[in-house]
Parts: sequence; C-alpha cells; structure tokens
Amino acid sequence: MAVPAKKEYPRTGDRETVYLKYVVTDPSIVVGEFTVYHDFVHDPRQFERNNILYHYAVNGDRLIIGKFCSIACGAKFLFNSANHALGSLSTYPFPIFLRNGAWMREIWHRPGTTRETLS
Repeated sequence: MAVPAKKEYPRTGDRETVYLKYVVTDPSIVVGEFTVYHDFVHDPRQFERNNILYHYAVNGDRLIIGKFCSIACGAKFLFNSANHALGSLSTYPFPIFLRNGAWMREIWHRPGTTRETLS
C-alpha cells in the first residue's frame, strides 16, 4: 500500500484532513507514512505553525511521529524551550541570553549568597 507522491489530502473534497508527511517542511520533524492530521478550525497544512510550540533550531530538538498515526484537531507538541527554571533567581529565561549559564555560576559563588537566599 503506497501513498501517491506528494498527495496532501487522503480524501477527495476533504480539506480538513492531510497526510502530515507532505505538509511538514522542517527537517527536524520526521513524520511516518500514512499519518494524518485533522483540523476543522485552522488550515491543517499550517500544522507546524499552529501545533508545534517552542521548537527552536538552536536547541537541536527533534520530533519523530510514527506511521499510521491519527492526530486530532488542537493537539499540541511542546518542546524544552517552553520550560522555565523554577529553582532560580527568576523564571525569566536569562540563560538564553548568556552563554553556558555563566551568570548563574557567578551569582551562586558570591560570598554569603546561597540558592535559598535567592529564591
């Protein structure tokens, strides 16, 4: 059983269901054969824009969706960048602006400063 090359829609006249393999363009998102996505709210061809959240190339994260999956309208995929450090000075994502968290090491190593006093 083979899907014709670049066939986006599995059913004639149905523009709410797509084969994801043929609408996803990001090389770090791999989708298996026959996996479908149904969206009755938005254009299902905009799956990456509407359903893949906090996926930044700089992190090197990958999403692999297998064969014969059926993904419902509104399903969201969250990546690591959605998380904020809770044991830090703030939940603001300071580390993304400074290399290797050097600012955090500097704060923790100040005399008289402990993680508990900064919480």
